[in-house]
Amino acid sequence: MQNSSEVIPEILVFAGSTRKASLNKYLLKNAVPFIEEAGGRVTLIDLRDYSMPLYDEDLEADSGIPSKAMEIRKLMEAHHGVMIACPEYNNSIPGVLKNMIDWVSRPLPGEPPLVAFRNKTAALLAATPGKMGGLLVLSSIRAILGSLGMIVIPKQYGLGNAKSSFDEDGRLTNEIAQKHVTDVAQQLVEVTKRLIQTDLL
Repeated sequence: MQNSSEVIPEILVFAGSTRKASLNKYLLKNAVPFIEEAGGRVTLIDLRDYSMPLYDEDLEADSGIPSKAMEIRKLMEAHHGVMIACPEYNNSIPGVLKNMIDWVSRPLPGEPPLVAFRNKTAALLAATPGKMGGLLVLSSIRAILGSLGMIVIPKQYGLGNAKSSFDEDGRLTNEIAQKHVTDVAQQLVEVTKRLIQTDLL
């Protein structure tokens, strides 16, 4: 068991959007310093850099898992937890994120299932132009990640009316939102630390 002073949770952070001016990317960039202040170490990636075909079992049988899916898989295996900020498309999870999950969840020959997901922690955020703040997508992705064996922390946050919550440089100007994002980041790091200390991660 590690001493608490030695525990540095490694957190992989990404948005479920490839759009350059994504509100969820803005929200995540504001969350990064809160994770670091709580004692975590962050790796921030952009799904735009990990293009992959739509999941197809025939394609997998012919060509294996795409190289970009393997890159994300290795990143997830190397981290203790993730923070995901997810837009809401038609009341559900965006296709680009679901496709990545489908590819990364595929087992390699001779290994146990879901090695990139099982017993990893996850924290969820969402940002939407509307008032609801992505409550439906948060529920959807929580169910998906939980079914894959991830430990999804209780705290989550959906930022509604998000277009008016950032300045022109993408800084979060909504103080209430800042407090909620800070709380999510702190709980993610605290829960992850405890699990590392008990050798569950």
